[in-house]
Amino acid sequence: MKKIKGPAIFLAQFISDEAPFNNFKDICQWAAELGYKAIQLPTSDTKIFDLEKAAQSQEYCDEVTSIAKHAGLTICELSTHLQGQLIAVHPAYDEMFDNFAPEALRGNPTKRTEWAIKQLMFAAKASKNFGLKNHVTFSGALLWHTFYPWPQRPRGLVEEGFNELAKRWLPILDYFDEMGIDVCYELHPGEDLHDGITFERFLAATGNHPRVNILYDPSHLVLQQLDYLAFIDIYHERIKAFHVKDAEFNQSGRSGVYGGYQNWQDRPGRFRSLGDGQIDFKSIFSKLTQYGFDGWAVLEWECCIKDSEQGAKEGAPFIEQHIITPASKAFDDFSAMNTNPQRNKRILGIN
Repeated sequence: MKKIKGPAIFLAQFISDEAPFNNFKDICQWAAELGYKAIQLPTSDTKIFDLEKAAQSQEYCDEVTSIAKHAGLTICELSTHLQGQLIAVHPAYDEMFDNFAPEALRGNPTKRTEWAIKQLMFAAKASKNFGLKNHVTFSGALLWHTFYPWPQRPRGLVEEGFNELAKRWLPILDYFDEMGIDVCYELHPGEDLHDGITFERFLAATGNHPRVNILYDPSHLVLQQLDYLAFIDIYHERIKAFHVKDAEFNQSGRSGVYGGYQNWQDRPGRFRSLGDGQIDFKSIFSKLTQYGFDGWAVLEWECCIKDSEQGAKEGAPFIEQHIITPASKAFDDFSAMNTNPQRNKRILGIN
């Protein structure tokens, strides 16, 4: 068995215009002082990181690596969640997702998608320049507006949707394959890849592409009332990245998994800081260790109650306490005996 690495932290929810969250050097120092050993680095904010430059310049990547290393950190993955979302956007969501693209591209879905594809290509090359193995992202969505089928979905619609999604992603996946990087999709409501079945549909539509993998985040499975432990048993071979994020589902007589358009604090399903929700992380870390997952355990903070800095401060020791050192020997090795085929036959009562 292999050991999970950590703790690491996803920086997306912490970047702001205020120090120490407004530049790469200071946010690295902040994370390291809290006890984190690695950072998952978002690539959509150029004041922290320039993705295009990282794809084109090994020198720039070495400089970024050196800054992180000086703080005592490594970079575990690059993230293109926002750009990945824009690979596929249904027109109903154009206005809301336009904010994820550069201002000059807003109102032009075709140019926006072209930009997003180019961003993913940059991410593949930059990941190689950093010597990384995995990349984390979203899939985008063409079908999400039909997830609750009323009126009834036309026959063939789902297949057409996943075929189109795969068509858009296949050139990207092939380039990631050329770079030697796995693409880990965060299964997330709002994306066409949001549970095991939709992941399987996409995997099949890409011809079981070897670079199609999973960013495992149990919080999104809890909010869908999905068995997040059985999920590991089923999909562990494709789980290559791990967000440690807590959540809870408080059953209600007034609202369910769809949330009633309420804000996060009032929804039955809501994200929480580590240890404040309902997720059984001891079992998650045990299962992932059992199956040989040796990637990074990455805090993603999205609590609707607790302050982000408190959540980050508490997150590092929480993850550290859950990382398991795999057993180097069996607990009953002390009673082992030397044996041979004849002895085995005698024990079995075979002449």
